[in-house]
Amino acid sequence: MSCHSAQISTRSPEETCALAQALGPRLAPGDCLLLEGEVGAGKTHFARCLIQALQEVPEDVPSPTYTLVQTYPGRHGEIWHSDLYRLTDITEIEELGLLEAFETAICLVEWPDRLGDLAPPDALTLRLDAPTGDDTRTLTFEWSGGTWADRIKDICNA
Repeated sequence: MSCHSAQISTRSPEETCALAQALGPRLAPGDCLLLEGEVGAGKTHFARCLIQALQEVPEDVPSPTYTLVQTYPGRHGEIWHSDLYRLTDITEIEELGLLEAFETAICLVEWPDRLGDLAPPDALTLRLDAPTGDDTRTLTFEWSGGTWADRIKDICNA
């Protein structure tokens, strides 16, 4: 299976948020977005903006660092936001209900390396980097197969 990628740079948190808001409506239940990046790269900010774009009435979206998973109602189904940074054992993934959610909900996963082999093969991976140490972000999308190229082409010229 071949891997595809696209890259875009944003100059501010507002531009990063706008990108998330543009991507959100293109997601449907069964889609998984794997958010990679160092601490402070903007994963939670991106997820928050995307989740709020999917809600009928945008609500507060806290980081799920300590709860591991937060769920939200969305216009087209449930949204799961997980932060696996504190995950201590891969068996917790099934206990959290993530494997089922990958099939039935829109899932956003921070620190997806903790999933190991359990990561959905058709997920869209988004790596956020802060190359200059300021508000500039480089966002790299990667995917294997699926319909991601068509769904994000006008967002980042994939």
